[in-house]
Amino acid sequence: QVQLVESGGGLVQPGGSLKLSCTVSGHIFSINTMGWYRQAPGKQRELVATVTSGGSKKYADSVEGRFTISRDNGKNTMFLQMNSLKPEDTAVYYCKIEPLLGIVSWGQGTQVTVSS
Repeated sequence: QVQLVESGGGLVQPGGSLKLSCTVSGHIFSINTMGWYRQAPGKQRELVATVTSGGSKKYADSVEGRFTISRDNGKNTMFLQMNSLKPEDTAVYYCKIEPLLGIVSWGQGTQVTVSS
């Protein structure tokens, strides 16, 4: 069974930085896409950024230039470096893995709050 565990969330002031981590355990097909999503209160879950096992990256327009997604395939870990955080970045952040073969799995989420 595949499990994803996020960490690194917390409270930060506007303009600050946080780095989220997502560690995957269990058997994963080597060709896959991992991604970060977020859900703010009263809003739908939205894509933040994705990275393929080959290293291709995509970002939502709202975070382009401020957030950086990366992954360490050897350690089955994905990261999200978030800089210049804004109050509108406040949300629960979820990681997801979508193997080329297999089922999609989600983590439980980590809260990020940007407030002064």
